[in-house]
Amino acid sequence: MFFKKSVQIDSHIDTLIGHETQLNGNMQFAGGLRVDGLIVGNVIEKQTHPSTLIISENGAVTGSVEASKIVLNGMIRGPVRSSVFIELQSKARIIGDLYYKSLEMHTGAVIEGKLIYLGEQSEASPTETSTTEAS
Repeated sequence: MFFKKSVQIDSHIDTLIGHETQLNGNMQFAGGLRVDGLIVGNVIEKQTHPSTLIISENGAVTGSVEASKIVLNGMIRGPVRSSVFIELQSKARIIGDLYYKSLEMHTGAVIEGKLIYLGEQSEASPTETSTTEAS
């Protein structure tokens, strides 16, 4: 209701990792990826395509996760980076640090790690500003 169009989750799924499936190794994806099984490795979206990652209640990833939009109701063991929006549903669990720009967290979701706000990417960091002024 109050969300901008950019944080609405696209329900279109291009790739599905099924419930009885285990994938070992890193995975790079574009579009919509739904994980109902287990991925042991890093899950990274292609830089040129903002993508949506959905990890169901039965899904799990052991490794780094990077995607524009993430909906989590399963488990991630490793650092998570969401450049646009992340929704942690009631059975979500993250064991690792969460880097986020916009966060929605339901009652029951658990994060065992730090929450790091990414902020506006166009803002210069304090070290960049002081270095520029000193020149």
